[in-house]
Amino acid sequence: MNDKLLVETAVLAGEIMLISGAEIFRVEDTIDHILRKAGRNTAEAIVFSTGIFASLNDPSIEAITVARRVTVRNTNLNRVYLVNDVSRKLCADLMTVEEAFERLKEIRKTVQFHKRLKDMGFVGVAVFFTLLLGGNARDCVAAAVTGAVLAVAMEISQKIRLNDFCANAFCAFLIALTTLLLERWALSGIKSDIIIIGAIMPLVPGVIFTTAIRDTLNGDYASGTARIVEAVVIALAVAAGVGAGMGLYQWMTGGYIIW
Repeated sequence: MNDKLLVETAVLAGEIMLISGAEIFRVEDTIDHILRKAGRNTAEAIVFSTGIFASLNDPSIEAITVARRVTVRNTNLNRVYLVNDVSRKLCADLMTVEEAFERLKEIRKTVQFHKRLKDMGFVGVAVFFTLLLGGNARDCVAAAVTGAVLAVAMEISQKIRLNDFCANAFCAFLIALTTLLLERWALSGIKSDIIIIGAIMPLVPGVIFTTAIRDTLNGDYASGTARIVEAVVIALAVAAGVGAGMGLYQWMTGGYIIW
């Protein structure tokens, strides 16, 4: 067995899982299971929220150590599932290391949903959360428009490569401003408060916060704290964006917002 390729496969699996929002203990467990396939005396994996270190050592070989920096993170549970599936098949000898490595490279490039379908998802989330919060048909129409604006804002943020804080603040800013302008100029009488709340739901870091709690309960205090801070920063960005949108609306109209 090619030990170097096995370590690269283990680290690639961990990298995909970490980028996709998996818990630290799950990433470490997956890497550890793959490294044990080598049958060496020492197989260690240390995972942080921003990096992976894996090592394989034995008196009969030269030590192999791989470090991988992880800077991009999002939530993609489908990729986590696919990597787990590859890991199980590899450990059960249903797949060779070479096949596993190639499959992981495919998973890293996998796009589960087409971009336009994601845009429709933003609209759907805004509309249905508005319904859940007590909105009527007019509110849902406004929410659909606001959700479409969010989809465009997300695309713009990706194209100009805004960091997470600025991207979330920018999207929340456009959500608030669009909703208030719709209320004033197009759909008077709509419930702008619940429309804004419904539209910002795709930006709320619920999964990140849940993962942070699970990491903390599993004893990964550094990663848990880092992810809690990340969730708080995202929440502050959304709040700042909504506040900025409301402030600009007041300045433009010379009035006050009454909910």
